[in-house]
Amino acid sequence: MTWRIRTRRPSRGRTAVLAAVALGALLPGLAGCGIRGTSVPVDAGGAPSRVSCKVPAGSVPPVPPDGSRVTVYLECSSALAPVERTVTNPKQQTADRLRSARALLDELQKQPGPVEEQAGFSTAVPGDLEVSGPRAGDPAQTLRLSARPEDLPSFALAEIVCTFGESAALGRTHAAVLGGPGDGRPQRYPCSADVRAHPDSVLSAGSDAPATSG
Repeated sequence: MTWRIRTRRPSRGRTAVLAAVALGALLPGLAGCGIRGTSVPVDAGGAPSRVSCKVPAGSVPPVPPDGSRVTVYLECSSALAPVERTVTNPKQQTADRLRSARALLDELQKQPGPVEEQAGFSTAVPGDLEVSGPRAGDPAQTLRLSARPEDLPSFALAEIVCTFGESAALGRTHAAVLGGPGDGRPQRYPCSADVRAHPDSVLSAGSDAPATSG
């Protein structure tokens, strides 16, 4: 006599349950490998583009007879980098320290041109910010802003500090002595390598400027 053994094919419902159990056991292993499960496709976009933070030399306009070339420091890739600009009336700027500071501030307040923007530059300096000279009792190098330095965005303050501190017309002291509109004592902010690399550190880098009669 021949015995025939019949195998029972699992139902579709049972197959679905078994598949769900198997998937549930697999997901913790994937999570442990740093892979996160998702029920929908995710478009992560293209790879982040890198900017040069450097304007091609040929794109800087030639210096006119009544002009000169200055360097301003702008934000680029979360740091500060120098940009050359052309300004007019160099005789007045070099003869008058306040005129030079105002001309530099004007440049910082301008939005970067197409070439500068393509290189990754931007500015955080408010367009309504003004600068004036020292008061009686301030150090001779003091420049007072129409807003307290500590109230400015850190990147804006760092741009001003390095642009003023590295300017030949302002003495290239590698620092800026800045005050605000009130009676607060001016602070000396260095344009150090750390400030250029990490502009948000500029506030903690400030210190009391030596008091001298003005």
